[in-house]
Amino acid sequence: MNLTLYGYDDHWIAVDCGMMIRQDLPNSPLQVPNLDTPKALGIVPKALFITHGHEDHIGAVAWLWPMWNCPIYATPLAAGLLRLKFAEHQLSSAAIHVIEPGEALESGPFTLRYLLLTHSIPESCALVMMAGGYRVLHTGDWKLDPEPIIGTPINAAHFKALAPIDLVVGDSTNAPMPGHSGSEGDVARALAKTLSHCQGRVVVSCFASNLARVLAIGRAAHQCGRRISLMGRSMERMVSVARGLGYMDDLPPLVPNQDLGYLPPDEVVIIATGSQGEPRAALQRLAQGRHPYVDLQSGDNVIFSAKAIPGNERPIEQLKKRLAQLGVNLYDEVNHPELHATGHPAEDELIKLYQWVRPKHLMPVHGEARHQQAHQAIAKRLGISATLTPINGDLISFDSHGLNCEARYPQPPCIVSQNSVVPHPGLEVNDANKKARRGSLYLALPVTATDTGWARIGRLMLDAADASPLDEDSFSDWLDDQLEEITAETLADLRQALQPRLVHWLTEHMQHLPDVHLQIMAAEMPDPIILDNAANR
Repeated sequence: MNLTLYGYDDHWIAVDCGMMIRQDLPNSPLQVPNLDTPKALGIVPKALFITHGHEDHIGAVAWLWPMWNCPIYATPLAAGLLRLKFAEHQLSSAAIHVIEPGEALESGPFTLRYLLLTHSIPESCALVMMAGGYRVLHTGDWKLDPEPIIGTPINAAHFKALAPIDLVVGDSTNAPMPGHSGSEGDVARALAKTLSHCQGRVVVSCFASNLARVLAIGRAAHQCGRRISLMGRSMERMVSVARGLGYMDDLPPLVPNQDLGYLPPDEVVIIATGSQGEPRAALQRLAQGRHPYVDLQSGDNVIFSAKAIPGNERPIEQLKKRLAQLGVNLYDEVNHPELHATGHPAEDELIKLYQWVRPKHLMPVHGEARHQQAHQAIAKRLGISATLTPINGDLISFDSHGLNCEARYPQPPCIVSQNSVVPHPGLEVNDANKKARRGSLYLALPVTATDTGWARIGRLMLDAADASPLDEDSFSDWLDDQLEEITAETLADLRQALQPRLVHWLTEHMQHLPDVHLQIMAAEMPDPIILDNAANR
């Protein structure tokens, strides 16, 4: 749910405007950034700059942009995806301006340049911003991929020419991971090798936005004498926009889903959505025998060319069980890790970029607290000042003295409900516990699924605004006990079971019950090797 506001001399610009899926709420609604704080501070961005076309960077634009009505700048692929969203919302796309990577433009005191990076979607760009004598590099999402399949590798000279940079606002997602993130070229070769050994029908599931992966699957299928078919609306939409821009010119001809039944199974590769166990995605329909044109048979093959997003582990396991019951051969990140590569930089890539741009300061963003802290540790070893690990709602100043958190504003959640953005009301309180509310309590609880239940990962994020005092240590201990006791399949089930217990505990232990906003977030279980490395530094 990325949205960053940059201001200089009362002129503000926005970078990205994404959404997230609230897995812990019934029906998994979309959550979008809350604009109450910028509105209260009189902040209205004069322009919106998009770094790339992933939903966590563009998914809220159509919902929130009408409040700003400012120009939007995006590279061709992201602009094409935004135009589709605007058409669905019956908005004019006249405000969307296409920027080619490498171009520079101005907005008030800001001069910005788009610099091409590699990521798991084409045209991902960093933004170098200049204002008031300062130079800031906003990396967006990136990795150093020497063989990205679509597009070119990063041009090191462009980044070395920026040195020294005053501040990097940088991607922390894979900072705890030693080494390198891996290349799409390596994945393409692994897919070709795996497909060549498969008998029967093959279904490969990956993220629709990973167009390099889709192209690699198409090429591998062609080498094996197989025809390809796309399955899933988001897959068809993404490939359609990319083809219009010339990105998929050598993708083999597509077979419509309704014609698949006329082809022998060993001449078919289906590229499908649903790698995260989504209930309405194509792979789920195949697993449940509900697809109108294809029935999976014993001996067919399903390849998961994607990593499980935290929180989706249990739905994915259920999906795999259904597929196994059909007698399908499964290939996934556990038994074939070579079939996927992450889109974010590991430790060696972070070090290399910082050696190029020589930043004086770093502000680690993205990921959870432990990712930001690992990023901080890397910066410290390189002699880069990294004093802050910001959270949502922080107002941060940057000057010759460095970074300083001026204020922290709570961010009550806003969700999309019945085609409009509304505040989420927080936890319900039954009549027996109802009394005058005083203040607000914002609680973010990162958890991971264990063999027996759930466990808290990392720090409990708690922000009390005008609420009576709370003993955080005893509250954390109590929460850990509850997570061990509760049996729940999904984050939404866990929230439903925890909610009445939480309200009861707070009623017993706080002088006045506040309005309580709870967000349960899926987190990755840290790798024991990474934990050992961190402990030894």
